[in-house]
Amino acid sequence: MSLRRRGTAAVGLAVAAALSLSACGSDDGKSGGSAKPDGGDKKAAVATGGKDFGDAAKKTAAYGTDAKAGQFPRTLTHAMGKTELKSAPKRVVVLDVGEFDNVVSLGVKPVGYAPSEGDAAIPSYLKKNAGNPKNVGTINNLNLEAIAGLKPDLILGSQLRAADKYDALSKIAPTVFSIRPGFTWKENYLLNAAALDKTAKAESELGAYETKAKKLGEDIGPDKPTISMVRYLPDRIRLYARASFIGTILDDAGLPRPKNQQIDDLAAEISPEKIDEADADWIFTGVYGDVKATKRDTTQANPLWKNLKAVKEGRAKNVSDETWYLGLGVTAADLVLDDLRADLVK
Repeated sequence: MSLRRRGTAAVGLAVAAALSLSACGSDDGKSGGSAKPDGGDKKAAVATGGKDFGDAAKKTAAYGTDAKAGQFPRTLTHAMGKTELKSAPKRVVVLDVGEFDNVVSLGVKPVGYAPSEGDAAIPSYLKKNAGNPKNVGTINNLNLEAIAGLKPDLILGSQLRAADKYDALSKIAPTVFSIRPGFTWKENYLLNAAALDKTAKAESELGAYETKAKKLGEDIGPDKPTISMVRYLPDRIRLYARASFIGTILDDAGLPRPKNQQIDDLAAEISPEKIDEADADWIFTGVYGDVKATKRDTTQANPLWKNLKAVKEGRAKNVSDETWYLGLGVTAADLVLDDLRADLVK
């Protein structure tokens, strides 16, 4: 099956899964702007096409566009309905790091972007090719006046982040929303590419990524180490599971996880007193925001941490949060594969 056909089917499944879980909202039990930086609704299911949402998947098979390359006007079917684009977009505003990664990887310099909370900087891994986009608030607190002032002809975001702002945004410019950031990053990429008339390039980039992930797994060999993903946030510690951005990358490379991370959720949450549940052959840790605002240092001073197999054998290390957890796009995913290769292929 081609990436185009497979992507359309996968998008439909992802939409169905997210719609069936829309009542779950974010970790805070709120919707829209309160969402966590990684799309963190804990009950997000992996889009496997199971019986729970198989019928709904059939109803969302048109997610995307049937327009041919170069054809405008075109109509995009997306998480919030249908949006017509009368001409190829030239002034794009992105409302999250995932969309930022997507458009830059497609050779588009956005005119505006919404960074994650507490960090207004352009992600360092995108800066070289991102141009000079203006800040339009944050992912949880969009500045509609700033967005309007940029005179965009396309706004890209997600239902999870900004469903309550969709109507207002649509009055500013054609607006296309995915269901959510995170484990549906490939489908989101194809949707954004369809809006930008860059589908062929997106399919090529995804194909290259998947080949690279498969090759990494092959080069590691049959005796693959278990990988534990630990992330410190100001109010919690997470063990990232299959329904996460990093979870999809590890799955694509065929890298096994501890049993408590082989779950179809975003993450399992633990207290510092249960950090021993993070044990694996390798532990990769990220920190969201200021490390001093988290419990990383006190947790890793705990004897339970120091006695973990990976820690004692020198296979526990910090990784870049902006690529491993916040990147949510193909460029970040490619860099994560490079990091994994550096550690796991000898």
